Amino acid sequence: MPPRNGDARARAVTSFFAAGLMALFFSGCSPHTEDHAPTSSIAASNVTLTAAQQQNILLSTVGLSNFQKTVDVTGTIDFDNDEATIILAPVSGPVSRLLVSLGDQVKAGQPLAEVDSPDFALAISAYRKALATAKITKELTEQDQQLLEHHGVSLREAEQAKIDASNAEADVESALQQLVSLKVDADTIKAMQAGKTPSHVQGLIRSPIAGTVVDRSVTPGELLQAGTTPCFTVANLSRVWVLAHLFGADLDAVKLGDPAEVQTGTGSESFAGIVNNISSIVDPDTRAVAVRVVADNPRGVLKQQMYVHVLIHSKMETPGLLVPVSAILRNEENLPFVYVVESKGSFARQGVTLGYRDGNQYDITSGLKAGDQVVANGGLFVQFMQNQ
Repeated sequence: MPPRNGDARARAVTSFFAAGLMALFFSGCSPHTEDHAPTSSIAASNVTLTAAQQQNILLSTVGLSNFQKTVDVTGTIDFDNDEATIILAPVSGPVSRLLVSLGDQVKAGQPLAEVDSPDFALAISAYRKALATAKITKELTEQDQQLLEHHGVSLREAEQAKIDASNAEADVESALQQLVSLKVDADTIKAMQAGKTPSHVQGLIRSPIAGTVVDRSVTPGELLQAGTTPCFTVANLSRVWVLAHLFGADLDAVKLGDPAEVQTGTGSESFAGIVNNISSIVDPDTRAVAVRVVADNPRGVLKQQMYVHVLIHSKMETPGLLVPVSAILRNEENLPFVYVVESKGSFARQGVTLGYRDGNQYDITSGLKAGDQVVANGGLFVQFMQNQ
């Protein structure tokens, strides 16, 4: 039997009122509004929290603050070239014996190798001859002075004897300097000055500084060329150079004299250093500027060509807008944003650009201004309420 028109009309009215009640129920439960205010363009993108819900968040006022950057870069270890030297062969001839090995600690003047060198023998012979000649000319000069008093020689002959003696002494000094340049030991020189004939003396390659033998370039029997053949490298490893490369803003923050820490990554130990050189040339390939840190290396842990982390603590104060790290959230595209107070109880997403991180704070380079209030803690709660 078909329904009557009156029954159909009654059911339609009942459905209408039921739909209205459901709409009112859901609008009353929405977290986006507190007082059922009409939706506006701001309310569509903002989230409004009740007074009770605001107890779950903490606000922070953005202000201009000064901070000091710590620049974290990688670097490589090199010898302190002010405390290292490449030792060239002082004489020509074949190497007869090596006296040190890699890693040996040596003193200044210590022999490193022996060389069968004719240069060495000639220098000793020349010094002995110069000593003998000087002795004879000195005796002749004294005799001529005595004869001059008794008119046994002319004044001219006596003066010539003095000149010959002076020239002989100059030859002795020249020959002595040659021995010194060849690193002949002092005892051998004293023996020759006393008139003794030295035994067979080998040519020696000596270390000019105290340090560690870090390179040995010669082998027994190798023929050396005086002044050109590199033989050893000796370095003082108690202090090393750390070479780092800086870019852009990091370079602006680093100045001469800034303290630094060098970390090897193999332990918690760090080594104190200081920035002592900033290159004035930009690397054309990397567009970086080389910075040199001098670091203490008391136990030799830092070794040449080792990769290290370098923390350079800038002493220069940099102004910026700092907000807590906890205030920074990420959107679906992983871009940073914060919640900014728009009005009482109303919060808006604001995209920001992150600059330097100073401990538990970020420097915001764009997106905020001094005086803005942001959600410092509880941003995830605000984001959850907005997504409901």
